[in-house]
Amino acid sequence: MQDDLLAQAQAWLTEDPDPDTRAELARLIDTKDVTELGARFSGTLQFGTAGLRGELGAGPMRMNRTVVIRAAAGLAAYLRKQGHEGGLVVIGYDARHKSADFARDTASVMAGAGLRAAVLPCPLPTPVLAFAIRHLGAVAGVEVTASHNPPRDNGYKVYLGDGSQIVPPADTDIAAEIAAIPSLTTVSRPTEGWETLDDSVLDAYLARTDAVLAKDSPRTARTVYTAMHGVGTDVLLAAFARAGFPAPALVTEQADPDPDFPTVAFPNPEEPGAMDLAFAKARETDPDLIIANDPDADRCAAAVKDGGDWRMLRGDEVGALLAAHLVNRGAQGTFAESIVSSSLLGRIAAKAGLAHEETLTGFKWIARVENLRYGYEEALGYCVDPDGVRDKDGITAALLITELASVLKSQGRTLPDLLDDLAVEHGLHATDQLSVRVQDLSVIAAAMRRLREQPPTHLADLPVTRAEDLTQGTDKLPPTDGLRYTLDGARVIVRPSGTEPKLKCYLEVVVPVTAHAGLPAARARATELLAAIKRDLSEAAGI
Repeated sequence: MQDDLLAQAQAWLTEDPDPDTRAELARLIDTKDVTELGARFSGTLQFGTAGLRGELGAGPMRMNRTVVIRAAAGLAAYLRKQGHEGGLVVIGYDARHKSADFARDTASVMAGAGLRAAVLPCPLPTPVLAFAIRHLGAVAGVEVTASHNPPRDNGYKVYLGDGSQIVPPADTDIAAEIAAIPSLTTVSRPTEGWETLDDSVLDAYLARTDAVLAKDSPRTARTVYTAMHGVGTDVLLAAFARAGFPAPALVTEQADPDPDFPTVAFPNPEEPGAMDLAFAKARETDPDLIIANDPDADRCAAAVKDGGDWRMLRGDEVGALLAAHLVNRGAQGTFAESIVSSSLLGRIAAKAGLAHEETLTGFKWIARVENLRYGYEEALGYCVDPDGVRDKDGITAALLITELASVLKSQGRTLPDLLDDLAVEHGLHATDQLSVRVQDLSVIAAAMRRLREQPPTHLADLPVTRAEDLTQGTDKLPPTDGLRYTLDGARVIVRPSGTEPKLKCYLEVVVPVTAHAGLPAARARATELLAAIKRDLSEAAGI
């Protein structure tokens, strides 16, 4: 067993083109560290609808140049079989460790496979890549990013020519092509033959960002902004300047790209503590709004002053605010969201006479909704300009929420005031999440199995009126690994995360409220119900 493992590692070492991971692997072989080698060689990173994502390091279970070259070769083979010989593949990347190397390797493989490759000029937000695919008429796009994952991770996200992320069966077809590559020696990797783009694509994206704002709308809201050590600062500042908003006050400690994310435990605005520096800056400068992007700037978080101090708005709250703003501006088309997002969007759309669709989790599904005008999911993702970017876009979402804050400011009102109005009009929709991060993925499998074998009949003393196993699919949804419980005045969805070692449980309660005076009691009731559902669900799942 040990000899087989060492032989596998030695074979990998002979092909590895990266001196960093070669040295790392050689050290593990020399010390015969079978535990660590076993973890690296226990399988291969699986290519799926999120592409690839994992910890950096040597071996097939880590993100490294060998894994990326094989992935690029598989993608190139898939594109050629689809009739895209000679087609353009555009490649973007963030500022994480190894991102530029992975982008360059991808360009080399595409050029070697007879495709044209173009690399964005520097680390840029993911939505710029999603925009560039359609703008340049590419047949596919690749973004090297691990979004808001920890510093040790990187990832590889694939888009097809419609500008949206891959969905089945493309993912399994590409995975099969990757698996069919016998060795790196069979992959042509020239040292030139691809294009490095200039700033014209970024300029075209920025010109497009103006389209999300209403002509002559107020542009007075003052903001604090954090890029969370990612790539958003320069692009967001440029977009705000073009739009005529006041220049945001920057959280300087987090403004420049830094792949080690030194001021946060996890570079995700949703994580505890991640927004502390932004709150401190807001207490100094007293803005109307705090805006945060995640490191690749495809997500947008907002925080508001509420009850004398600052608080993060939930993704569902921002989703409802943007929907109400677009309705007020006369938007037409379909409003879409993932099934784990708040049902409030459906009520806003119905009241406005607009179509509403629910999809599986992820913008790869939301972006494919017919006649999409606006799409969001609770994890801080918003698509407000689907004709420009068929994916979530944290830059244009920031512009739109700042426009709404400006409109309300001109009326002497705030974002929390509008949330109160929506609660009185549609009922108080309160959401929360029970999220369990694990070291051992079997914990997640065991929890899902337990819930399937012994589904809860009551949560928070509310009867479960319907229990659905989403692996069977529904009349509107393809199969997915998830469970949905409908209760009287509440809803719960349980699913394993597609990108992180987490079990995620999405909770929503709806409390009727007939007047503003009833809001404090309704909020207290919602808080009580959510806490009880969380407690009972934890017990039912054994987590």
